[in-house]
Amino acid sequence: MPSQTVYYIEGDGIGPEVSAAARPVLDEAVRVAYSGDRELEWRELLAGEKAYSETGAYLPEETLNKLRHEADVALKGPLTTPVGAGFRSLNVALRQIFDLYACIRPVRYFQGIQTPVKRPEDVDIVVFRENTEDVYAGIEWAAGSPEARGLIEFMRERYQTEVDPESAIGIKPITEAGSKRLVRRAIRFALQQKRPSVTLMHKGNIMKFTEGAFCSWGFELAREEFGDSCVSEDKARDKDEDRLLIKDRIADNMFQQVLTRPSEYSVLATTNLNGDYISDALAAQVGGLGLAPGANVGDDLAVFEATHGSVPKRAGTDSANPSSLILSGALMLEHLGWHEASTAIHRALERTIHKGRVTYDLARLMDNSETVGCREFAELIAENME
Repeated sequence: MPSQTVYYIEGDGIGPEVSAAARPVLDEAVRVAYSGDRELEWRELLAGEKAYSETGAYLPEETLNKLRHEADVALKGPLTTPVGAGFRSLNVALRQIFDLYACIRPVRYFQGIQTPVKRPEDVDIVVFRENTEDVYAGIEWAAGSPEARGLIEFMRERYQTEVDPESAIGIKPITEAGSKRLVRRAIRFALQQKRPSVTLMHKGNIMKFTEGAFCSWGFELAREEFGDSCVSEDKARDKDEDRLLIKDRIADNMFQQVLTRPSEYSVLATTNLNGDYISDALAAQVGGLGLAPGANVGDDLAVFEATHGSVPKRAGTDSANPSSLILSGALMLEHLGWHEASTAIHRALERTIHKGRVTYDLARLMDNSETVGCREFAELIAENME
């Protein structure tokens, strides 16, 4: 029987609950889709608070070695970044250590959820967010610190740049290589999935040499590597309707566009901070982060994770929505080429929502619904698998 090893980190806060609820759903989807001919083999890795309590380290070397030398996919619950532990963020640390340069966030609507917008069903957008550069590179210094003052003085003397000496300072690195590999992955995905367009989201009208360069490099990559398959929006003609359309939008306008005409956008490729904003905003249009899956993908490793936080105040209450992690698992199955199992999960989740027995966060968005716990909701999804 073919099996796929999946390393998992259960996470902190509500992590253990949603992780324990999600894994049986993924197992059931594989069983139903392949009649027992395939299976997932789960192996736990320690990270976060559980790791610290057992090993004295939040990211043990054994975990890093397993991910570095043995894993090709992993499923991760939310991690809480410890105060004073030397990590700006455990999640960001994992992305940087393993060069997981593409954060992939598919956003779509599930029938039955009442949302803040009139036509949430028009939202079917996959966000490709660059994961290692931009302000998330973490290069910054506190206001009044010797480092900040030294850099301000250097800029004044070397470049005649006037900055208030008491300013906090952050550096925003954007590279050609980092931009192009992100756009390349977004275009390949769009071509493989037969999606109509890739839109480069940027603030290049103001930040011309960082955000503007990201846009320019994106168009250059599309032209040089995918010229036969892609066409830019300004050169498109009716005869190009079978080619992938490459377009760009200024970041603030993009937020308006996804609200007023979301059906015109299919794949977004953008820098780190823009991607952080737009992916959460899109999730709000279809029901919130509880239904938002995510993946952090590099050339050698892909980590699939819930997009919400660890929500410590709900830990141990059996009330969290496991859908984000379940859908992240479905995204993992797609990554592995197990599309039938992924489809079974999406259909079972929609069927479960339609029947109206859901977790509290979904119940407050639905009329005539019944609130159930985290584990029961996952069991209902598994029961509705066909």
